[in-house]
Amino acid sequence: MNENTKALSDAGVSIWLDDLSSERLTSGTLAKLIEERNVVGVTTNPTIFANAIAAGDSYEAAVVELAADHASVDEVITALTTKDVADACDLFAPVYAATKGFDGRVSIEVEPGLARDTEGTIAQAAMLHERVGRENVLIKIPATREGLEAIAATIGAGISVNVTLIFSLDRYRDVMNAYLTGLERAQQAGHDLSRIHSVASFFVSRVDSEIDKRLDAIGTEEATALKGKAGLANARLAYRAWQETFSTERALTLLEAGANTQRPLWASTGVKDPSLPDTLYVTELVAPQTVNTMPEKTLDALADHGTVTGDTVTGRADEAGAVLDALEGVGVSYVEVVELLETEGLEKFDASWAELVETVRGHLEQAEAAR
Repeated sequence: MNENTKALSDAGVSIWLDDLSSERLTSGTLAKLIEERNVVGVTTNPTIFANAIAAGDSYEAAVVELAADHASVDEVITALTTKDVADACDLFAPVYAATKGFDGRVSIEVEPGLARDTEGTIAQAAMLHERVGRENVLIKIPATREGLEAIAATIGAGISVNVTLIFSLDRYRDVMNAYLTGLERAQQAGHDLSRIHSVASFFVSRVDSEIDKRLDAIGTEEATALKGKAGLANARLAYRAWQETFSTERALTLLEAGANTQRPLWASTGVKDPSLPDTLYVTELVAPQTVNTMPEKTLDALADHGTVTGDTVTGRADEAGAVLDALEGVGVSYVEVVELLETEGLEKFDASWAELVETVRGHLEQAEAAR
């Protein structure tokens, strides 16, 4: 077991891999990461599946079989992605059992085109949960305004959720409120609260990428001094918001009834600025009861040279608030940035979904031509 990844796990951070493919499952590389790198979960998104299906031939046999059944492109996408997720859930089943459901989790996202469609999201979340058919699946729902009711309804139906694409502190508070509302509905419906889990995926590096671009444009010494600080500050303030929310009477009442806290998950943790340490969004976001989902490149960097020095989040909210105040002081609008990032995040996933559709359509056409 790698010492650096073990140190991160020992500090209370669950390591999840931000990647999945049929190749990872059949080759044993994912199993090796579980054994050697303390990986205890997996997250996926449309980009990951678009890359996986385009990259290799491991899906060809399944596509040929589906083509013979005259499956549509959407049916093929659902079949391929839910199978990978179900197989990964099976691989992580021992972790799921050992951690009482907190880890051993595999996420699958609703179609990004539904991000502004509350009812469509609710319906597809239920469908994906049923198709995967594993207790340790998490259904990913974007934290749009329209997504908030979908989150509450899905949790209320007893389905575990990974809330994704969170950039702003206000929206994060809305997400936690939606989770608690969902738990209250689940309780009223007679669901076992202890079996419902959720994480809230708070994005980090994209905040720095957008804000640092603006700081470069401002160009003053004061602005330049703030580069590389916004993403960490935003996440540390999110952690304080989580502590505050789950210390309220409302939350404590649910926890006493068997509910689980909705853990903060640090997403977008691959460092994009080469001038910053490549483990920055891992070693500087160490806190109990959190998840860090990493691309393999970041996981490798952590294992090779990451230094875990204990909790680097708790007690630093005032310092983080000062960073956001300073950004406003030099002319960077926090509200404008986080709204832009949500819009761009949805656009990127829409583009990846379109790429996934075209890739699968190409595979289907090849399979039909070969018949």
